[in-house]
Amino acid sequence: MKQIAIGPEKKLGSAVVQGCMRIAEMSEEAVDRLIKTDLENGVTFFDHADVYTDGACESLFGKVLAKQPGLRDKITLQTKCGIVRGNGDHNKAFDFSKEHLLETVNDSLRRLQTDHVDYLLLHRPDALVEPEEVAAAFDQLYTEGKVLHFGVSNQNPYQIELLKKSVRQPLEINQLQLSIKFTGMIDAGINVNMTVDDASDRDGSILDYCRLNDITIQAWSPFQYGFFEGVFLDNPKFPELNKEIDKVAAKYGVTNNAIAVAWILRHPAEMQVILGTTNVSRIAASAKGADITLTRQEWYDIYQAAGNKLP
Repeated sequence: MKQIAIGPEKKLGSAVVQGCMRIAEMSEEAVDRLIKTDLENGVTFFDHADVYTDGACESLFGKVLAKQPGLRDKITLQTKCGIVRGNGDHNKAFDFSKEHLLETVNDSLRRLQTDHVDYLLLHRPDALVEPEEVAAAFDQLYTEGKVLHFGVSNQNPYQIELLKKSVRQPLEINQLQLSIKFTGMIDAGINVNMTVDDASDRDGSILDYCRLNDITIQAWSPFQYGFFEGVFLDNPKFPELNKEIDKVAAKYGVTNNAIAVAWILRHPAEMQVILGTTNVSRIAASAKGADITLTRQEWYDIYQAAGNKLP
């Protein structure tokens, strides 16, 4: 599988990442099969968060790791923190205080049954963030060897710049929603100086900012349209888009999932794609997209078939 050089240190990671948000209801045997399927298809990067099913996803994953000595060394392990959950999936608050970050990372390490994570991301922006508190937490976690690399999730350029005022470690990753049907960070750059709605810059040119600052974008929800409104693949609401994707998929002899992945990876920003599915056959099919390089025209044809217009 294609490898992505992450951050300024250019540490290599698989272009496709296995998202672990939906594994809580799986058996240990099923999670073991999931991990093995990922590894067989070149997916070596696994993404968690402390709030995914209140830590149950990390706990289950940790049980599988503990039963297989040597497996931890074969994977890149990432988790996120900073969200305080209320009832169910409701976010009660965001907390980037030193105390909260240290406590939640230690809890994640205990659940994952490992002494360190390769990457730690701040999950969603905390309006009350004090960069000095984040810096103190990161320094302690790094010095203790509990976190090797750091990043953020869903943050804009000035939020990252504010953190960088105090944080000494490079912020190497930014997780952002991106798919063929969720292209805001791309649309604004195409429609510069236009009066159409697509010209609205809602994220401070985060795509260009990340490229300029060696921050790797991890695209989440690569098959979704809207904010968890559903998948666009094989969806009768989007006939023109699916017709175009299916045409390109037939050319390369792969599934439509692979083309949706390939479309994101074709961008020269050198992104990673996070798969949320736990269906092993779909994972294997999607992973093939990492080895396909769409032509420039194919990329633009799919972009326009999704309903976007070029100026």
